[in-house]
Amino acid sequence: MELLQIQYFITVARLEHVTEAARTLHVTQSSLSKTIQRLEEDLGAPLFDRTGRNLRLNEFGIRFLRRAERAMLELEQGRLEIEDLTKHEHRALKLAVTTASTLPSILREFRKQLPDIQFHVQMLTTQEMVTLLRRGEVDFCLCSPPIQNEDIECQIVCVDPVVVAVPAGHRFAHRTSISLIELKDEWFVGVKKGYGTRDWVDEVCRSVGFEPQYIFEGDEPARLSALVEAEIGIAFIPSTARYARDSIHYIAIEDQQLAREIALLWHKSRYISRAAQQFREVVVDYFDAFTSSGAAK
Repeated sequence: MELLQIQYFITVARLEHVTEAARTLHVTQSSLSKTIQRLEEDLGAPLFDRTGRNLRLNEFGIRFLRRAERAMLELEQGRLEIEDLTKHEHRALKLAVTTASTLPSILREFRKQLPDIQFHVQMLTTQEMVTLLRRGEVDFCLCSPPIQNEDIECQIVCVDPVVVAVPAGHRFAHRTSISLIELKDEWFVGVKKGYGTRDWVDEVCRSVGFEPQYIFEGDEPARLSALVEAEIGIAFIPSTARYARDSIHYIAIEDQQLAREIALLWHKSRYISRAAQQFREVVVDYFDAFTSSGAAK
């Protein structure tokens, strides 16, 4: 069994298509097919069910992929650890988030400490984020709600109350607090299903007797305030995402403990570079200061 065979197998297993895998790996389809066949011969079992150029992992393939990805992750962590110890420059940090309202402030503070750092940030659904984390393709995830899993380390960094944002001319704009059931006939703007906070808030609303009616669903949480300001609909907004605008009024929810937990996630088996450790410290310190200031209350 060769390392190249493992690398090729993982790519084919993820794409389940020979042509796309060959294009990704920059090899010919025939070379790729022969490499996979040799691997199957070495293992003594087929790893895919085949229909033309389309492949689907069978039970053997699913089991082997799990261990192959773990083995490749360990080798990659070894490379990163040596690189971190021998090179002076900081490698890029790769981040995935389901909540981005606090990210600019966190990155600004971190850049003060390590001005040469490079970032790559992706806004993803919860499932997409977990997939990349398990593959070792991101260093950290900042998400809500938290994710508990045997291979993922989860550190709660903030308890963030959720409020209702309404335009200044709304019939509830004079209120300082409101019962959740009073919102049952309202039109909402929000992110799409699949984002943790949206799914969780919808579930709480259903528990008190109504299903939120959405007139807009998007994938940019930062745009919700602008939509509220334009009187398109009202929105559930975390306290960390509030904007100080006269045209938007924020109302506390009085009868439900509607507060999201923000968590920092990382893979338990992944090597944490010195730069990444410092980033984690900045995140924890930021939310400690945020909570102490009373901004999340």
